[in-house]
Amino acid sequence: MKKFKLKHRKPGRSRGGDLGVYIILLMFGFMFAIPLVMQVCQAFKPLDELFKFPQTILVRNPTLNNFKDLFVIMGQSWVPFSRYIFNTVFITAIGTAGQLLIASMGAYVLAKYDFPGGRKLFAMITTAMMFNNYVTAIPLYLVMAKCGWLDTFIAPILPALAAPMGLFLMKQFMEGIPDSLLEAAKIDGAKEWGIFTKIVMPNVKPAWLTLIIFSVQSLWNNAQSTYIFSEELKTLPYALGQVTAGGVARAGAGAAVGLFMMIVPIGIFIFSESNILETMASSGIKE
Repeated sequence: MKKFKLKHRKPGRSRGGDLGVYIILLMFGFMFAIPLVMQVCQAFKPLDELFKFPQTILVRNPTLNNFKDLFVIMGQSWVPFSRYIFNTVFITAIGTAGQLLIASMGAYVLAKYDFPGGRKLFAMITTAMMFNNYVTAIPLYLVMAKCGWLDTFIAPILPALAAPMGLFLMKQFMEGIPDSLLEAAKIDGAKEWGIFTKIVMPNVKPAWLTLIIFSVQSLWNNAQSTYIFSEELKTLPYALGQVTAGGVARAGAGAAVGLFMMIVPIGIFIFSESNILETMASSGIKE
């Protein structure tokens, strides 16, 4: 007797559908890559190509004169160029580390402990995410002035420590960690700090790596000219911004500035790209 086998249709799109999706994604990827490629090419274009109309995306006669002009201009400042770099790296490193520590510890308490006022506190944090930096600029300035923190490193670092986005992101991921896992660790004699550092933080690694990227991008590109007045405490974006304010004569150096400022954020993003995608696609561990 002849046996008939049922053919089960595989779920998903057909090959034509997959090809269409890939083509659309490739088109969007090409569109998003054009500004990045153009910015890189602008930094290596001579002046005659920078002022050419219409503009070309690729550079025809690459040169390093723009970078030489940039270092000559920065070398004429009475504050060493290395000082601007130190200020930026210091503010970025301390602000990122502080935000990660405070956001992670606060999120752990809000996600895994039920205490009076916890929900209202989280509602306030969520509401704070709706306010733009321009809205909070004047109140923040008044607070800094009242506390005597203007013209100090505290002025750009302290607001970064209280950024609500990091706390929200970490809490949403920590809520996915099974409570039974933490209870088992407590039965085995683990302390709260050990549970937090050895169990909770490794399980939310994509979240805190994403938080590091967002924090670095925010602090690295923040001039903070509103709170810092001393030239010795100003950051690299402010110093390089003065180069671009020189007008047409500094167009080449300004193009080099644009490439210089985007190297660090893009480099960190490329290094942690897989973790960002995992953060966006995952909702944590499920019981």
